[in-house]
Amino acid sequence: MTTNTGHLIGYARVSTDDQEAQLQLDALSDAGCARIFTDKASGKNTDRSELAAALDYLRPGDTLCVWKLDRFARSLIDLVTMVDALAERGVGFKVLTGALASIDPGTADGRLMLQVVGAMAEFERALIKDRTRAGLDAARAQGRTGGRPAVMDADKLAAAKARRAKGESVTAIAKALGVSRATLYRALGDAS
Repeated sequence: MTTNTGHLIGYARVSTDDQEAQLQLDALSDAGCARIFTDKASGKNTDRSELAAALDYLRPGDTLCVWKLDRFARSLIDLVTMVDALAERGVGFKVLTGALASIDPGTADGRLMLQVVGAMAEFERALIKDRTRAGLDAARAQGRTGGRPAVMDADKLAAAKARRAKGESVTAIAKALGVSRATLYRALGDAS
């Protein structure tokens, strides 16, 4: 919504600590956001403290600005609920990039587009999830498993048990086998 007379308030989100929000922060700053709130949390995570702080900070006439729709909401219901709640408070909503960049969700046409694009994004996430699950199931059926290879193979476990039976400390055994104490405790606990 661009008709509001208050401030642009930005919200940025990255899913993991490994990701950087700088691209979003730069775009939100360039758009003129007076203040930017940033979360490092998965979109599935309902505990997004900075989003809650941004929503609390907004005043009537302000506009919440996000770089891309998927940085704000992860489901159509979530998106529509939050945009409706903003509108009820007299707060606008603006997306800088993607399909909704030129849409005003304060209009009937804009609202329809918001729902269509949100539904398509949710559909795409579901397809990716289904394809991933099917790929993992197919690999499992062929005897392949994902993840890291086991650090403790049968030989290392046998050596660890023998050393432990002789009274050697877990620290010494772990160092000799080149594994962490936690890994050794886990392996010995599972073998009991």
